[in-house]
Amino acid sequence: MLAAFTFNPAENPPIGLLELNSENLRVSLSAVGLLVTGYGVTVAVASVPLAHVLRAVPRRHVLTGLLAALVVSSPVAALATSYGLLLAARLLTALAQALFWAVMGPVAAGLFAPEVRGRVVGALSVAGSLALVLGVPAGTWLGRQSGWPVPVAVPAALGLVSLVTIAALLPTTRPEEERAAYASRPDARRFGTVLTTGTLSAAGAFTGHTYIVTFLGEVSGFSPSTVSALFVAFGAACLAGVSVTGALLDRFPDSALSTAVATQAVGMLGLYAAGPDPVAAGCSSC
Repeated sequence: MLAAFTFNPAENPPIGLLELNSENLRVSLSAVGLLVTGYGVTVAVASVPLAHVLRAVPRRHVLTGLLAALVVSSPVAALATSYGLLLAARLLTALAQALFWAVMGPVAAGLFAPEVRGRVVGALSVAGSLALVLGVPAGTWLGRQSGWPVPVAVPAALGLVSLVTIAALLPTTRPEEERAAYASRPDARRFGTVLTTGTLSAAGAFTGHTYIVTFLGEVSGFSPSTVSALFVAFGAACLAGVSVTGALLDRFPDSALSTAVATQAVGMLGLYAAGPDPVAAGCSSC
């Protein structure tokens, strides 16, 4: 769970520090947004190919290698003096995260009996939500107090602890020997549906989340301290959602996904409805 917690703070610092990064690196807000968008696209595109290439490597070795990449890339990003180097370091972290989530879920689920694996996956999601509750607001506050490189470097320390723990305690087994390596009821059509839905859902969430600080500040008029509090509330809602979903996955696996996607759609549409009227905004500049 610590490793799952670690990757979210590594992924999300630019979200809360868009303006600060823009000023320090002397680039536009959209260029800083690319640090998040490019990260997310890299994760999405690289997950399957990397998982295929490394499918025969013992998972303990894979996970320690991925965490080592995080431990190296985070300080490089923190010390970057140019936008190009920062983007390259973040893309290295993104490649590590792409394979991490593809591997970590089956590994964690395989350590437990099938009837509780939904709750195991939920526990991993809880770690990610805790990163939103604690990591993003804390990183935003720390970045405003001491500069954006500090919260960018912090994941390296957490990653090092996770690396040592996994290297020492996780059994060395080949992927095909893990209990969660194969589905109990494989179905290509349903898998394709889940994959497509998950891709669209993640794309929508990341697109909206990337500029949420700018939206809350410039469109909604909230102060920086209020925006930080809203981030905490957002993470708390995520934490509550995944806590419930973990149990539902074991009892109602089919309806859990559709309910989650529908809830996200309602929330994103609500943000759109609360934003400025694009026609009126256009006319105001006439």
